[in-house]
Amino acid sequence: MADLFDVSGQVAVITGGGGVLCSEMARALAARGVKVAVLDINEEQAKAVAGEIKAKGGEAIAIAANVLDKASIERARDIVLENFGTVDILINGAGGNKAEATVNDNMSFFDLPMDAIQWVFNLNIVGTILPTQVFGKIMAEREKGVVINMSSMAAFRPLTRTVAYCAAKAAVSNFTQWMAVHFNHNYSPNIRVNALAPGFFLTEQNYYLLVDKETGEPTQRGNQIISHTPVGRYGEPADLIGTLLWLISDAASFVNGVVVPVDGAFQAYSGV
Repeated sequence: MADLFDVSGQVAVITGGGGVLCSEMARALAARGVKVAVLDINEEQAKAVAGEIKAKGGEAIAIAANVLDKASIERARDIVLENFGTVDILINGAGGNKAEATVNDNMSFFDLPMDAIQWVFNLNIVGTILPTQVFGKIMAEREKGVVINMSSMAAFRPLTRTVAYCAAKAAVSNFTQWMAVHFNHNYSPNIRVNALAPGFFLTEQNYYLLVDKETGEPTQRGNQIISHTPVGRYGEPADLIGTLLWLISDAASFVNGVVVPVDGAFQAYSGV
């Protein structure tokens, strides 16, 4: 059983690796013997995560990378190959939402600025496709690898207000299925592409929607979310790790093209 979940010695590239959720993934993988490349547009955050890993005896490098700039990702790839020699695992973790692309009491859907909508859409879906082109090519050449994308509950059940984010995450789920088939049909049956679909986790991108910045108390939306999550709480970053380890390990060798909810039964609950 231990061998099924053994991922030691592998090399993982994590985009958005300086963020709340993906930094936890980076630390968890490193603790299990994975060599981790922490990619983030914020180089200081990436360095902080890599520094934590190395302080605990793990192997990690920090790389500044913009997932919307293919040349930037290619530079990151070259650094990863120079340091670690290959890529076994790609976690497309970069993504999120922004207030300017969110409907609120002061901004109707009809007035949402197109540049904000485009930014959110591009960050989530284009920012998943481009790293898969760059790092997935290595997997295609080796005929082996695992890609993990970050979908969302918003892909299953569109959420009010976050129009661009919901659409983009639905696209990520679709791309996950498409890419799984494409790799298998054209390159190797030993390349797998799956996605995690987190429920509600407090992150930098959604905090303003869920917590009142003046009082620190839950907003009306925050209360609605908790009341519609049967386990009665937000997810913690560590809640994603077990599913992640399963999906990247040989324990999931016949699991391909799926989107796995990690949501505290949010999707299962109709509200009545």
